Amino acid sequence: MHKPLPLQCTSLSFRGFQFAQAMLFAIEEINNSTDLLPGVSLGYKIYDACGSLARSVRVALALANGNEIVSVPSETPCTRPAQVQAIIGETSSSPCMAIATVLGPFYIPMISHFATCACLSDKTKYPSFLRTIPSDYYQSRALAHLVKYFGWTWVGAIRNNDDYGNNGMATFTETAKQLGICLEYSVSFFRTDPSDKIQEIADIIKASTSKVIVAFLSHMDMGVLIYELSKYNLTEYQWVGSEGWIFDSETAAMDKHHILDGAIGLSIPKAHVSGLREFMLDVKPLSLSNDGLFTEFWESLFSCKFKGLKSTAEIERECTGHEDLTGVQNSFTDMSLMPIFNNVYKGVYAVAHALHNILKCNKTCNNNVLLDPFTTLLHIRNIHFKTKEGDEVYFNENGDPAAKYEIINWQPRENSTVEFVTIGLYDTSLGPEKQLNLKNKSIIWMRNSQQVPVSVCSEKCPPGTRKVLQKGRPVCCYDCIRCAEGEISNITDSVNCVRCLPEYWSNERRVTCVKKETVFLSYEEIMGVLLTAASLFGTCTTAAVALIFFKHRKTAIVRANNSELSFLLLFSLTLCFMCSLTFIGQPSEWSCMLRHTAFGITFVLCISCLLGKTIVVLMAFRATLPGSNMMKWFGHAQQRFCVLGFTLIQVLICIIWLTTSPPFPFKNFKEFKDTIILECALGSALGFWAVLGYIGLLAMLCFIFAFLARKLPDNFNEAKFITFSMLIFCAVWITFIPAYVSSPGKFSVAVEIFAILASSFGLLICIFMPKCYIILLKPEKNTKKNMMGKKAPQSL
Repeated sequence: MHKPLPLQCTSLSFRGFQFAQAMLFAIEEINNSTDLLPGVSLGYKIYDACGSLARSVRVALALANGNEIVSVPSETPCTRPAQVQAIIGETSSSPCMAIATVLGPFYIPMISHFATCACLSDKTKYPSFLRTIPSDYYQSRALAHLVKYFGWTWVGAIRNNDDYGNNGMATFTETAKQLGICLEYSVSFFRTDPSDKIQEIADIIKASTSKVIVAFLSHMDMGVLIYELSKYNLTEYQWVGSEGWIFDSETAAMDKHHILDGAIGLSIPKAHVSGLREFMLDVKPLSLSNDGLFTEFWESLFSCKFKGLKSTAEIERECTGHEDLTGVQNSFTDMSLMPIFNNVYKGVYAVAHALHNILKCNKTCNNNVLLDPFTTLLHIRNIHFKTKEGDEVYFNENGDPAAKYEIINWQPRENSTVEFVTIGLYDTSLGPEKQLNLKNKSIIWMRNSQQVPVSVCSEKCPPGTRKVLQKGRPVCCYDCIRCAEGEISNITDSVNCVRCLPEYWSNERRVTCVKKETVFLSYEEIMGVLLTAASLFGTCTTAAVALIFFKHRKTAIVRANNSELSFLLLFSLTLCFMCSLTFIGQPSEWSCMLRHTAFGITFVLCISCLLGKTIVVLMAFRATLPGSNMMKWFGHAQQRFCVLGFTLIQVLICIIWLTTSPPFPFKNFKEFKDTIILECALGSALGFWAVLGYIGLLAMLCFIFAFLARKLPDNFNEAKFITFSMLIFCAVWITFIPAYVSSPGKFSVAVEIFAILASSFGLLICIFMPKCYIILLKPEKNTKKNMMGKKAPQSL
């Protein structure tokens, strides 16, 4: 067993060196100021954690104990507090969490410039942590809204396998779900993972159907991933990035295969700190300090070695210490991280303003005040000031600044360079609808395309369809099902189809409800014209017969069978023909009540006349028998009373029907799906069937009496013709009932009109046509002698 070797920093990070320089610039500016902390100089100690959590915690413990090594020249008077008053750093979230956990019980303020994990906002765990960069809670939500803005609902996700990546992606996933965005895959890795783990991620990307990848990575992990993906030339994916890598020039320089071309993402808003660039590029103070840091920095900057410090490795050239810095183009001279340098700058100034308030500085400061980290922390939380560039600096209750991001687009330029173009802004201080604001600038997408990429699991469902989820798949994967008849959807990606109102129906495309066609038996259609013509023909025919009878009213055949009842029968038949017209046309309240009652009363009047005629024939035969006195009891007055009595009963039934539950116009939506049938509802079905039943009862009585009188020995026995007419009448109305019940819509009305006309024509033809035949064509038979002549009865 061997004792593990101590941690060693193997190389100089220019990025970390720049952050340190930004802190030094702020401290020097404050120490030279006469307004802020006059007469007080800030001291500092810089530690290199070398990207190690263990080393970070070790430094934090040393600071908390006050055991850090301090080198102060003896000739320099210095009054130093027992403990460090604040820490500026760390750069990443995980080291910050470790340090903040250690420093929490001591309430030593820690202000980070680049640690964005939302978990660090938890003041119960990290009471002394503050930062000058927004929390990833806002960035993650902003990324989700950005993805939604471009219509990408099917995306992949890659994250750091650390607190920064896991927490940031958790918030993104939660927000994406709320916005209807689905993740096809979500994978994590760390830069120290074996290559087969990263290769596995590349295989997942290649097998995916989504074309957008959300990468919540640091610039170091992104560099490792790009190196692996470059082996597969995966350039057909649109990348969406977090601030950890989206505006990092080193990452852009590594992308030799243009995998990230057209990437968009969020970055800290551009900033400018006057004098900082010049300070960083001025290395004279560093070279005059005789510090070993200068030697290491100079050798890394110019890739050389000073004489006497050569290692066994081959060095191309020897350092002179007078190399020209003006022509150097590398990460040290790159000032693209100026927004982060500004965060360091603001963090130092936050501490200075807090100390200024504690020491009650005006023109001078009270040096007798004993400083302690807890008091410093309380004052830092409450500071609110503006930097010389006009930036407001303050912290909310979670120790976070206001969240504002620029939206960056990677636009490739000549010589394989990339320009970070600002295409919009995300500002959480605005209302929800105004937070995301994209400028009217042309965006370059993957493969240098001008067209916005499409990344959906299923295409949008057009109007007229609805979404049906695919079993076992995310909600973004669905099928588009056409709306059923009578339902519509007039928006894209509708979840449900809306049923049309009863008076409307869906059009062919199922996108709008159109008014249903109203259907009723009208005078304009062929069936209505034919029935109207038949009704008028029957009316005219009846009138012609009445005219013939009136003209020959004194002849034997007219006088033989009670001419008064004959004329009343012709009048009632005329009404029967005409009442059929009330069934044609659009139903109204009056027409509905009139058609059934008029039909019922006129037919009862008609059958009452026939019943009277039949009874007269029977009574006349009985009167010829010896000792019979029947005709005395059934004279003209009794016949009129009989007809009137039978008719009044029907009138009474109709009055009861109309007063209790009369027929009314009704819109029938159920018979046909796409049409409205305008019809007359019966109101009381009992009233309707009572009217028909009473007509049927009288018809049966009339048929029975006529049947009994059919063989009486008259030369012209009218009972036979009444029997035939009642047979036709009963046959028509018996067949009417099933036909009426089964006929849909306006056809039921047509069936009822047909039954009225058929039975009316049957009565007219059977009873009056034989008489008209004799009157017009056989006048020699129209004599009293011929009417009174006896002959043997014929079988029916």
